[in-house]
Amino acid sequence: MSNLIELDNVGKFYGNIIALKGVTTTVNAGEVTCVLGDNGAGKSTLIKILSGVHDHSEGTYVFEGEECAFTSPRQALDRGIAAVYQDLAMVPLMSVWRNFFLGAEPTIGRWPIRWVNKTKAKSIAKEEMAKMGIDIRDTEQPVGTLSGGERQSVAIARAVYFGAKVLILDEPTSALGVKQSGVVLRYIVEARNRGLGVIFITHNPSHAYPVGDRFLILNRGHSMGNFAKEDITLSELTQLMAGGAELEQLQHELEQAVSGRG
Repeated sequence: MSNLIELDNVGKFYGNIIALKGVTTTVNAGEVTCVLGDNGAGKSTLIKILSGVHDHSEGTYVFEGEECAFTSPRQALDRGIAAVYQDLAMVPLMSVWRNFFLGAEPTIGRWPIRWVNKTKAKSIAKEEMAKMGIDIRDTEQPVGTLSGGERQSVAIARAVYFGAKVLILDEPTSALGVKQSGVVLRYIVEARNRGLGVIFITHNPSHAYPVGDRFLILNRGHSMGNFAKEDITLSELTQLMAGGAELEQLQHELEQAVSGRG
C-alpha cells in the first residue's frame, strides 16, 4: 500500500482566526479516506489546502514522498490531485461527451486547421464511463437530463480518465436521495478499486462508514481523531463527529419533548 498524501499537524490561520488545526492523516492508493464534520468543521478549508487553492500555515503536506505547498489548483491537478466540487463544473444544456472533455476533446487535422474528433470523443466518454459501471445510453443527451448521481459519476469518470491519482469528492451525496446516494457510493468504491486514493468529504457517517478505510473527524476547525476502520465503529464515529456530550444532551431533550407531548 503506497502513501499518496501524508498530512502531519496541518493547520490554516487567517490572522488570529484558526480555520484548521492539528490535522494528521494519510491517503493511500486503493483506499478511501473519509473526512467528516458538520458545517463549519473545517472541511472546506482542508479541501482548499489539498487541492492547491490555499497554502497551509503550519505542519507538513507530503505528496508522493515529497513535501509540497501548491500555489494553485493547476499545480495540484498537474500532479494528479483532482477535486470534484458539490456544484459540479458542468454545463446542463451541453451533451454528456462535451461535459466529459470540457475543452480537452481529441482533435484531428493539422495546425492551423484542427477540429474535434466527435466519433472518438463519444467513444472514449462511453467506454470510460462503462469502466466505472456507468451505462449512458446516448452520450449526445444533455447532461442536465441525468440524475444527480449520474452527473456525479460523469465527473468522477472524467477525473479518472484525465489521470487523477487522488480524487477529492466534496459532499457528493448531500443533495441526493437514498437510491442516488447509493449510486455515488458505488462509484467511489469503483474508483478505489481502480487504485485511486479517494478523499470523501461528508457530514453523513452512514454514507462514510460502508465505503471508508480511514476516518478523519473535524469539529470547529480541530481534528477529533484519525482512525482506521478496524479501530472505530459506526456508533463511535457518529458520537465523535457530533460531540458525544452534545449528542447525549440532544437525545435527552428530545426524549423529554416526546414524553411531554404524550
